[in-house]
Amino acid sequence: MPYRSLLLCLLVLASLFGTAQAQSRRRLNPNVQSLPPANAPLPVMMAPQAHLLESVVMSSSLMNRGIRYSIYLPPDYYVSNRRYPVVYLLHGYTDDETGWTQFGEADRLIDEGIKSGTLPPMIVVMPDGGVTWYMNDYLNKTRYEDMFVTELIPHIDSTYRTRTKRDFRGISGLSMGGHGSLLLAMHHPDLFGSCAALSAAVFTDETIKNMPDDQYNKTFSFLFSGPVKGEDRLTAHYKRNSPLTLSSSAPESDLKQVRWYIDCGDDDFLSAANAQLHMNLLGRTIPHEYRVRDGAHTWTYWRTGLPAALQFIGTRFHQQ
Repeated sequence: MPYRSLLLCLLVLASLFGTAQAQSRRRLNPNVQSLPPANAPLPVMMAPQAHLLESVVMSSSLMNRGIRYSIYLPPDYYVSNRRYPVVYLLHGYTDDETGWTQFGEADRLIDEGIKSGTLPPMIVVMPDGGVTWYMNDYLNKTRYEDMFVTELIPHIDSTYRTRTKRDFRGISGLSMGGHGSLLLAMHHPDLFGSCAALSAAVFTDETIKNMPDDQYNKTFSFLFSGPVKGEDRLTAHYKRNSPLTLSSSAPESDLKQVRWYIDCGDDDFLSAANAQLHMNLLGRTIPHEYRVRDGAHTWTYWRTGLPAALQFIGTRFHQQ
């Protein structure tokens, strides 16, 4: 037999022997799987998914209790090692850390923005503010602002992969949360690069002085002054924690460090005070964006306004 024919026969026999051995192994152990053909389709891999963690608890020594927060993590958080900018998103009066996701659909809106490219990937923190208005009370017993600055922000930065420079930290909120976002950014321009306030619950001095006693005592007396009337309500603590007052009295150099965005509906009962806030900033040549859309103090207004507010904050993230 010629040499080349002999070699071909040997190769064929070796192939048949290998196949028989593989079949024998499969008969002995049915769990042994053969390799897929080289041209087989690749297995389908799930795309990265965003994650929403609700009602996580942080222990606070300043508040002497646990502080709950919900947190949105962007789709690629668990498949990358990058760090992300952060937005603190504050709820309104009587809501909690679940309000923005339960009623505002914030996680869905952020998902859509990131997927469409109108928002950069970001972490969004939604803390429970109770009815503190995100401030310290006049007796310094409830120190929510101190907790936010010295405990919550460091906790988030040490627990999650955040970018810790002020340029990569924004704050936003609705109603009471709009008040809180303005107040925290005005008090701490070294911590926040941008602030977007939706339907901010800001009040003129006249509104506070003339507020019915039962409303004032329920909502503000424990924060500003105790149960007093008229002019006595305009305490130094009130003025220090009034965004409307701060827009006229805070150092211009501080106010100009932050990018400001104000949005309040034309049918909102807070529209006039938000317009005054706009005029105060305008009179001091503080750069800001001011929006008046058709709508009232409703979740429909805030859901439709959140994407633009986050885009405004996200612009600062893109610039760095």
